[in-house]
Amino acid sequence: MGDVIEPRQVAENLKELWSPRIIAEVDDSFVKVAKIKGEFPWHSHEMEDELFMVLDGEMSIELEDSRVKLTTGDLYVVPKGTAHRPSAAEECLILLFEKKSTRHTGDIVQENTRSVEQQRVQE
Repeated sequence: MGDVIEPRQVAENLKELWSPRIIAEVDDSFVKVAKIKGEFPWHSHEMEDELFMVLDGEMSIELEDSRVKLTTGDLYVVPKGTAHRPSAAEECLILLFEKKSTRHTGDIVQENTRSVEQQRVQE
């Protein structure tokens, strides 16, 4: 039996923006939290959907032809293969649900790209 995890508390304690941390594993997927502010680069995940849930704050996800706005408690799934750019005007805490094969910034490697090892919660 695992420990009880408070996703919002873990996200609040993160020091780095846009650097997700894995807090749990469910079958072939990771549950992650992140603290975000500003804009993340455009990217896509060709083979995986990506679930975003706002734990605290507000964020937007810009898609090629629309924009989705999310507030605390809202959830949105970006379909696989869809180019998207998440952003938040103010600090926002989010939960992500992704297959373990999902690369942080898709096929594009950037200075803020994080490997799975870098995303594991440091204790």
